[in-house]
Amino acid sequence: MTGRRSVVVGVVAAPGVAADLAREAATELADRLRNRVPEVDWAVRLQVARLVEGPADLGQLIEAARRWMLAEGWSLVLCVTDLPLQTARRPVVAHASTTHGVAVLSMPALGLVAVARRMAEAGDRLFAALLGDTDAVGDPVRAGPRRRRLATSRRARELGARVNPQASGIGLLAGVIGGNLRLLLGMLRTNRPWRLAVRLSRLLVGAFATAVLALVTADIWQLSAAVGNLRLGLLAAGSVLAVVLTMMLGARLWERVPRDSGAREQVVLFNVVTVLTVVIGVLALYVALAALTIIGAIALVPWDLLAEATGRPAGIAHQVKLGWLASSLATVGGALGAGLESDSAVREAAYRYQPDTELTGEQGGPNPTGGAGPRPSSESGSPHRDRSEPERNHEAG
Repeated sequence: MTGRRSVVVGVVAAPGVAADLAREAATELADRLRNRVPEVDWAVRLQVARLVEGPADLGQLIEAARRWMLAEGWSLVLCVTDLPLQTARRPVVAHASTTHGVAVLSMPALGLVAVARRMAEAGDRLFAALLGDTDAVGDPVRAGPRRRRLATSRRARELGARVNPQASGIGLLAGVIGGNLRLLLGMLRTNRPWRLAVRLSRLLVGAFATAVLALVTADIWQLSAAVGNLRLGLLAAGSVLAVVLTMMLGARLWERVPRDSGAREQVVLFNVVTVLTVVIGVLALYVALAALTIIGAIALVPWDLLAEATGRPAGIAHQVKLGWLASSLATVGGALGAGLESDSAVREAAYRYQPDTELTGEQGGPNPTGGAGPRPSSESGSPHRDRSEPERNHEAG
């Protein structure tokens, strides 16, 4: 594809004061985006709607904003809310989810002075974070400013590119991965999938409990001596797959393409990143668990006792096989632990929400959990609910 590419971003603001401020900030936000990434044509579209009813958490708002974004055909979306939000029991002020392409801004965090300008500044930083410039929201990265600018520009151009909408199946998947490889890798890096298991406490507890029980069971000693490496490998793969499927299906992480939507490419990219995030995270759990279990088997199970239980000469290789088998069984136990986690906990673990520390770290500003705002209205969060014409669509840029 040649020529300049166009990127349409949306701003969904809650009715009332938040919507009025968003209208004032829309034009300045479009100018800031053009100054940040001049290589693409930016269009900012404003719509007014209450996506969720309070009380709500960050995950619910991000999910609702993403559904709206896909239905409207936008590339990215900023949700300006007047509701107090929390994630992991901490107040939410301004967060960005690179995987979802959604940013959230709490209006009470903007204070009382120059609110429209500060909204445009915060929106610019959050959109930059969605494009991969994590330093824009105060998340230090090793790359220098020039390299970050190049990466942000490249990802913006990738958002503006479109895969053949008629493609299906493997052709669509190949087109999405090939055309958005750097964007995919950036989204994957932002999620930090290797830390996924650490954020799922019940999964870890279930896995370690199963490993300890397996190491002190004589039947497992005999089984480890009898099975071959091929079966152990298949068991390991099956246990990892069990955890992945439990998390993907149990927490409904797999996204479907909305009806009458041209967002197939975005949904495919989202699902690819989600699957890779979960697979890498579970593999990291399995490798760490296997290493600890093998060390435990070597330290706790003597050769002579293992030989007496199995009726075969025992050595270090048998202890390694015992630890390998125990870790595979423990990973299956981890799948049960993942099933015990709440859906919101699994989503928060799978998708890292980057906070805008410039707003979150303010001192003396309004409390984001107690700021006054319009009371929740009865408006629906559906993208297709009838709205008055002034609220329906406002475009800057």
